[in-house]
Amino acid sequence: MEFTHFDKDGLPKMVDVTSKEPSFRVARASGKIFVGKDVIEAIENGLLPKGDVFATAKIAAINAAKKTFELIPLCHNIFLSFVDVSYRIDREEGYIEAVSEIKTEAKTGAEMEAITAVVIFLETVYDMCKAVKKDMVITDVRLIEKSGGKSGHYIFENENKTAKVVSINISRQKGTPKEPVSEAVLIENYGIEGDAHAGSSHRQVSLLDISSIKKMEQYGLKGLCFGKFAENITTENLDLQKISLGTKLKIGNNVLLEISQIGKKCHGSGCEIARSVGVCIMPKEGLFAKVLKGGKIKAGDIIEILNE
Repeated sequence: MEFTHFDKDGLPKMVDVTSKEPSFRVARASGKIFVGKDVIEAIENGLLPKGDVFATAKIAAINAAKKTFELIPLCHNIFLSFVDVSYRIDREEGYIEAVSEIKTEAKTGAEMEAITAVVIFLETVYDMCKAVKKDMVITDVRLIEKSGGKSGHYIFENENKTAKVVSINISRQKGTPKEPVSEAVLIENYGIEGDAHAGSSHRQVSLLDISSIKKMEQYGLKGLCFGKFAENITTENLDLQKISLGTKLKIGNNVLLEISQIGKKCHGSGCEIARSVGVCIMPKEGLFAKVLKGGKIKAGDIIEILNE
């Protein structure tokens, strides 16, 4: 193996990119800091003694990205044409997630600048909040995407992000809300045993991912119960980008579903959610499936996408 960062004498060296042509490059990185609900509440209510957490963290991240070559010895000094860091607060899980984006026209990539920006953003959040809490944890820092350059387009795929069943929900009578149950039996070419919406149509079972449900928080909905959107199976980490008509899902050891419809039009004036806040996620991101092979499922069962 030839090492690019060592010279013929075994001493460190910077890679020579003199002969390379500049190209447009983009790099994005992400990371989380688990701060807890008490810190999030203090941030949102302006109770932190050091002031505006996110404005300070963002300025720190931009400065750090521009100084990456000073921090990492063999990193090239490149001109950054754009630096930004966005963030989101997950109140339920108690963490803040940051995502950086770097753009440049250069002979080498901006991956290290993107990662540095995220790390310093999260460290600054820690520094701004440590008067309230010290056992905060920074985690999951990673390059999530880069484009441009010889190596081409890269997207991070989290192999450990396993899809699973979070809740199973049924309604005994049509027109009544679905309620969670601990387990259920799926019947081939029919649906869930005991669910009033089961039958021989192509929409035998409905699924909705918890990530879709959380999107509704921006419209003011809080504490949504599973089944509220009329989904039979609430999932977690089911990547909708890998789902298309005909995709097969294996749940647990035996059950096999085939996606038969993606999204649906709400009946009449819309579902309860749509009537209350004016929008519903089910028509866009709800999944419907036929049961190819029946069996028993329960919350916690692993979901496997068989044909991506």
